[in-house]
Amino acid sequence: MPIRRVLLTLLAIAGLVAWPAHNAAAATEPVAQARVAVAANFTEVARLLAEQYTRQSGNRIEISAASTGKLYAQIHHGAPFDVLLAADDTTPKRLVDEGLAVRSSLYDYATGRLVLWSRDPALVDDGGNVLRNHTFHKFAIANPDLAPYGAAAREALQHIGRWDALKPQLVLGENVGQATQFVLSGNAEAGLLPRSLVMESQKQVGGSSWLVPASWHQPIIQSAVLLNRGSDNPAAIGFLGYLRDDAARRIIAAHGYD
Repeated sequence: MPIRRVLLTLLAIAGLVAWPAHNAAAATEPVAQARVAVAANFTEVARLLAEQYTRQSGNRIEISAASTGKLYAQIHHGAPFDVLLAADDTTPKRLVDEGLAVRSSLYDYATGRLVLWSRDPALVDDGGNVLRNHTFHKFAIANPDLAPYGAAAREALQHIGRWDALKPQLVLGENVGQATQFVLSGNAEAGLLPRSLVMESQKQVGGSSWLVPASWHQPIIQSAVLLNRGSDNPAAIGFLGYLRDDAARRIIAAHGYD
């Protein structure tokens, strides 16, 4: 071994010199990385889960959020996603049937709930009667044609015979995040929104809320699926496996999902 190399080795052992920085960086580089398309209602939870998964595995997860309908269209147009976390269970199955996803990977990772919420602390009563009786100036839901929570909101309003009456007052968000922002900003008096987003919004501004009975709409079952692009990606496969972990399920439940 050359004398210079021997001296450097001895100095490194003594803590007087460090090896080049690129060696240390190489040791901490992610083993793999994956792009995960996430329904807007699940964005913050997905980011938290991705952080936890990265700490455990070293693999990096990149989150891209939008309405489920928009993500479906992007996947069809070749968007480079490895995993889809949808806000329904029909879109992932549809992608499987269309040959764009792996059937054996289908997994129901959460069940969502719908909440009536207003930032006015006196508006929403404990029984949700305001939804039947109040004349709203503006009422927010996600676009029913793009977002499963929007479709559930429409079903709930149809269930109580208020859909036609409220149509002129509806403001439609492209996704549930935008619909929630309408209420959060005061541009809509109230809205039918995901419980997870209402929980976060109430931490900021309070308000009044009521949990809509699950019987008023079809169950909001949220499914995940491995897309063909991620079928040999260890980060994508590992992240889907992590969603089934007890620790991940506790995080999901703590953010308002059944």
